[in-house]
Amino acid sequence: MTGQGSSGNVVAALASFFIPGLGQLIQGRPFAALFFFVLSGIMWIFFLGWLIHLFSVLDAAWYKP
Repeated sequence: MTGQGSSGNVVAALASFFIPGLGQLIQGRPFAALFFFVLSGIMWIFFLGWLIHLFSVLDAAWYKP
């Protein structure tokens, strides 16, 4: 059974903590991964990149297939 709190989501959340979008890529969601990676990169350059980065981690942790 996969879902919130499963070990797969914990690994994905940890991966997204280090590289935004990597957790989504591990979960098999390439478009979400690209979205978080690009948006986080743009936001880190301009403003509040940490907020998008944090949301990427939470999205990977809360994902339910």
